[in-house]
Amino acid sequence: MPSLVELGWKDHFAQAFVTYAAPGVVPGRVALEHNHVYRVLTETGEYLAESTGRLKHLAEGRHELPAVGDWVALRPDEAGGHGQILAVLPRLGKFSRKRAGEWTEEQVVAANIDTVFLVSGLDGDFNPRRIERYLLLARHSDARPVVILNKTDLADDVPEAVALIGELAPEVPVLAISAADGRGFDALQAYLGAGQTVALLGSSGVGKSSIVNRLVGERVLPTRAVRESDSRGRHASVHRQMIPLPGGGLVIDTPGMRELQLWGVDEGMSGTFDDVTALGGACRFRDCRHLQEPGCAVKAAVEAGTLDRARYENFTKLQDEREVMARRQDERALLEQKRSGKIMGRALKSMQKERGR
Repeated sequence: MPSLVELGWKDHFAQAFVTYAAPGVVPGRVALEHNHVYRVLTETGEYLAESTGRLKHLAEGRHELPAVGDWVALRPDEAGGHGQILAVLPRLGKFSRKRAGEWTEEQVVAANIDTVFLVSGLDGDFNPRRIERYLLLARHSDARPVVILNKTDLADDVPEAVALIGELAPEVPVLAISAADGRGFDALQAYLGAGQTVALLGSSGVGKSSIVNRLVGERVLPTRAVRESDSRGRHASVHRQMIPLPGGGLVIDTPGMRELQLWGVDEGMSGTFDDVTALGGACRFRDCRHLQEPGCAVKAAVEAGTLDRARYENFTKLQDEREVMARRQDERALLEQKRSGKIMGRALKSMQKERGR
C-alpha cells in the first residue's frame, strides 16, 4: 500500500488528526463511496467502512459526511477488512454542485483536490459554453483548473480549439491529448507527482475513463463508445473513485454529469468572466446586471461585436442561475432555522414539564 504521504497526507491533516488520535484509530483516505459504504485506504491496507451513528447525527447535511478524497479518522475492526469512520478531517478544498433533482442541497463531488482536469472531447460534442460552467465551479474548489481537450485524433483543427479555450481563460493551461493513441500524455505528468490528487470532470463520452486507464497503464475502468449521431456518451463510470497511479499521484474519476448546477460560486464569476467584469466597470450604474439597463457597457460591447454574444448569453444565464440558487439556499436556511427552533421549543417545554412534576 502507498504511504500516507503518497496518498496525499499533509501537515494540515496531521494537525487535525491529533484530536482523534487514540489506540486503534488510524488516518485513512476515502477512495470510493457506494450507498454510504466506503472503501478507505490506509498505510496498512484497504477497509470497507461505514460512518458511525454519531457522525451521521452531528452532520448538518450530506455534504458533511465522507466524500471521495476525504481524509477520515478510521477505527478498523480487529477482525480486519472492515471499520468505522469516526470523523471527517477538515477539507483543504472541495468540488461541489447542487444535488441533482429538486433538492436544494450541496453534493460534494470530490474533496482535497490539487488539480482539476476539466475534460472535453474534440468531437461533435465540443462545447465551450459547458467548459465555462466547469471553470466557474472549479475556481470555487480551491484546486488548480486545467482544461484537457481529448480526442485530438478525431479533430480537424486542434490549434483553433486550443486557441478558443485559451481566449476564454487566458490563465488556465489548455492541453490537447488523445487517450486513443497517447498523444500529449507527457504534459499531464507535471500534475501527477507523488501525493498529488487530480480529479477528472466532464460530461459523459469525453473519455475520462479512457484517460485514467492510460495513466494507470491497464484497463481498470470500463469504457463505452459514444453515439455517432451527436458524439454523446453514456455513463461508463458509475461511482466516483480515487485510484493510485503506478508512478505516483492519485486520480479521481467521476461519472459524467447530466445535471451540473452551480453551488457557491460568487467569487468564481469574476475569474471566469474577467472580460465581462472589466467592461462592467464602465456601466452607468454600479449595480448594472447587463440586461436592459441604460448605459450598459457590456451590452454595447456585444452590439459592437467586441464581446462574443454566445459568451455574453452564457454569462447572463449563469448569473441568473447563481441568483436563483442563492435565494433557494437562503430559503432552506430559514426553514432549517425554524425547524431547529421548534425542536428546541419542544425540548424546553418537556424539561419544564418534568421539573413541574
